[in-house]
Amino acid sequence: MEKLARRESMGQEDLENIVRLALDEAQKHGVDQAEVAASHDIGLAATARLGDVENLEYTNDRGIGITVYKDSCKGSASTSDISAEAIREAVAKACTFAEVTASDKYAGLADAELMCSDIKDLDLDHPWTLEAADAIAIAIKTEAAALKFDKRVSNSEGATVSANRGSRAYGNTHGFIGSYSRTSHNITCIVLAEADGVMQRDYYYTASRDPDDLWKPVTVGETAARRVVSRLGARKIKTTRAPVLFVPETARGFVGHAIGAIAGGAQYRRSSFLLDAIGEKIFPDFVNIQERPHLAKAMASAPYDAEGVATYDREIVSDGVLQSYILSSYSARRLGLTTTANAGGAQNLIVPGGAKDLDSLVQEMGTGLLVEELIGQGVNGVTGDYSRGAVGHWVENGEIQYPVHEVTIAGNLRDLYQRIIAIGSDQDTRGGIRCGSVLVGEMTIAGA
Repeated sequence: MEKLARRESMGQEDLENIVRLALDEAQKHGVDQAEVAASHDIGLAATARLGDVENLEYTNDRGIGITVYKDSCKGSASTSDISAEAIREAVAKACTFAEVTASDKYAGLADAELMCSDIKDLDLDHPWTLEAADAIAIAIKTEAAALKFDKRVSNSEGATVSANRGSRAYGNTHGFIGSYSRTSHNITCIVLAEADGVMQRDYYYTASRDPDDLWKPVTVGETAARRVVSRLGARKIKTTRAPVLFVPETARGFVGHAIGAIAGGAQYRRSSFLLDAIGEKIFPDFVNIQERPHLAKAMASAPYDAEGVATYDREIVSDGVLQSYILSSYSARRLGLTTTANAGGAQNLIVPGGAKDLDSLVQEMGTGLLVEELIGQGVNGVTGDYSRGAVGHWVENGEIQYPVHEVTIAGNLRDLYQRIIAIGSDQDTRGGIRCGSVLVGEMTIAGA
């Protein structure tokens, strides 16, 4: 099979030309404003299970979305057919829809003066010249390393290798047209271990824009195996109140609930536990949250947001105090504010940590629960009430004692954020929130 990077791919210039065609067509219909987004994604994914190929998938997706505004009314249409005829038809449909939708005075493009004028190269495009046979071989090697690690690793849900490349173009009737390409690659391994008739499941993965930055397949497999073996012999604990230490994978979700609460949609709908919280101290003094959209190779970097607004560095939380919301132009208008270049979401949120790594924070915690996986969606975004199933290890005298399962950790996020004692130096860079381990002074832990 031909290599992924050599498969037929639409270039950024091709996508920009499609955007121009759609915008020209929209203006012929006499709309007040219009915006168009076009994309092309190609990808290869191979999954191996128990030494054999289980799944091989190739994707090649193209699409275009058109939104028009007429007399404060909005109409949208999309199509995966990128022929000129199909694009003209989609534009016509969007214009027709705008004639029957309700007027919304907040609708429309972001202000023209906010458009990105310097589309920075953020080093996001690193195609992986991966053939299907190579992907299968890597998946088999990853899984084999896990199965050989310990005889108690008895089964597997498979190892997956994927390579993806996507190109995006966006333009609007302010005269802005921009495009860039980005890649995303990963290796994942999921295994099961058994002892005394009880099975446990765990996984690990590596992800990066650049395939050269991925962990070695053997390392991924062995890490997945080490994690699942450490869960064997898990027991319940009695209901108690004790410190809780979130590892980076779970800490970023814990912090992410605050990000969801300060999103513009939650604010203008009045459905946030951090309602109107600008200027309030929601974290301890040492906690800061920064947005850094222009980090090279980072998973959430972008030169401009989904409305063409130039992204920029900013401080969302400084010394524990909330400084700004996360706003698109629409939510900003609803709140009487200015967009923060976050149409489509935040870009690279950084939570700086102290000098201590996970082992040091375990020692500092003394006695408590180390949370390595969260289960369920028990978070109320309106009240901040937090209740999640948890899996991890019990710690006493600064040392891990035994694995724990079937417990629930609970509290109210407003209170829990104030109880944060420390943030670790062990940042997880695989996602859009870069956060180290988070130690919370006390939570309710419901067990047996």
